[in-house]
Amino acid sequence: MQKDIRQVLNEGYSEAIRDVLWGHIYLTPEMQALTKSKAFMRLTRIMQLGPALYTYPGATHTRAAHSVGVYHLSRRLIQDLCAKGADAWVSAPGICSFLCAALLHDLGHFPYTHSLKELPLKSHEELTGELILAEPVKSLVARTGADPYFTAAIVDTKLPCSGETELLFYRKLLSGVLDPDKLDYLNRDARYCGVPYGAQDVDFTYSRLYPHKERGVDIDTRGITSIESILFAKYLMYRSVYWHRSVRAATAMVKKALQGGLAGGVLKKEELYGLDDQGLFEVFSGRSHPLFYLAEAVRDGQLYGTAMEVPYDEKKYPKLAGGTDFSSQEQDLADAVSKITGKKPKPGEILIDLPESISFETGLYVNDGNCTFSESSSAFTTETVEAFVKSLRIIRIFIHPRYDFSDMPVSLAEEILQR
Repeated sequence: MQKDIRQVLNEGYSEAIRDVLWGHIYLTPEMQALTKSKAFMRLTRIMQLGPALYTYPGATHTRAAHSVGVYHLSRRLIQDLCAKGADAWVSAPGICSFLCAALLHDLGHFPYTHSLKELPLKSHEELTGELILAEPVKSLVARTGADPYFTAAIVDTKLPCSGETELLFYRKLLSGVLDPDKLDYLNRDARYCGVPYGAQDVDFTYSRLYPHKERGVDIDTRGITSIESILFAKYLMYRSVYWHRSVRAATAMVKKALQGGLAGGVLKKEELYGLDDQGLFEVFSGRSHPLFYLAEAVRDGQLYGTAMEVPYDEKKYPKLAGGTDFSSQEQDLADAVSKITGKKPKPGEILIDLPESISFETGLYVNDGNCTFSESSSAFTTETVEAFVKSLRIIRIFIHPRYDFSDMPVSLAEEILQR
């Protein structure tokens, strides 16, 4: 291994952070300074799983803790890959930039997990890139030996890279099938929720990874089980935690309040950037809008119940495809309930929720099998993975507690959703 690469990976890491998952995590003094910046400290006030704590009370861990964990696993990963030959095409400044990108990858993340994800806002990756390129973070990044633009471009893939091979290599490491982000959040979220599904064997996984200049990393046939484990863990965590019906209810309620505020001109997009969990709810206070009571109800843990849930089928429910605002269908449902019960629902008392489409990455190359993972001996075929994704997308109708679930006949609701 080249001397400058060895030095940047192993020397000067004198500052320790004690982590629940990974024990002592060591940073250089310059890296530690990044964790004391105002932008990073905001992450200490954003819970990683937002409303999941209403179902899993232990889920109070923060985006900051997760970010430090991703940095730690990224350092371990690049150390292993450089020992296996990646030092032939990486540079010392590039490694510093990669480690900064790992530490800061969630710097622009919105509060309350993904309640804001489907709104017409900048992506959190774009916001992260902007924060890295703004003072004081820009200067703090430079002091670590990293290049601020290079660091920002690793996270925000929309930033031009001019065919930079090393940059593309780091992008694939930070966001891929077996990336440090996923390995940390699955382990961390499972630990704090008290569920067994997410635990991953990082030591074994890293031992089966091999650097590739264009693809990022390859695996060998012994590493196939690592991908199988992470795919099934991700599926179970989405099914049991991330998209639990209570989490989806809270998400739908907050999203509806935000949509109403933006559409009515009561809220501006710019007000939703740079918030922490408390700041998000403060945005609604002191302002008048007929949907803002939804956010207050979520803050107080008064979540809607599930009146109906059916598997999403794009052919059966074409009007819901690609949509995030279901106001028209919600009004039709409210009119139907009004006819049945004689009670006229207020705006926001009946909500439709459909989670966004997600992907289960399986694109790793099996180097001693001369095939991709999906072409290997794994039982996780392309069809199996697609079935995972399809089974997770469930249409739910959430309804205010003052209504009985029987007030929403399933056959009538399905007919309205198909219009």
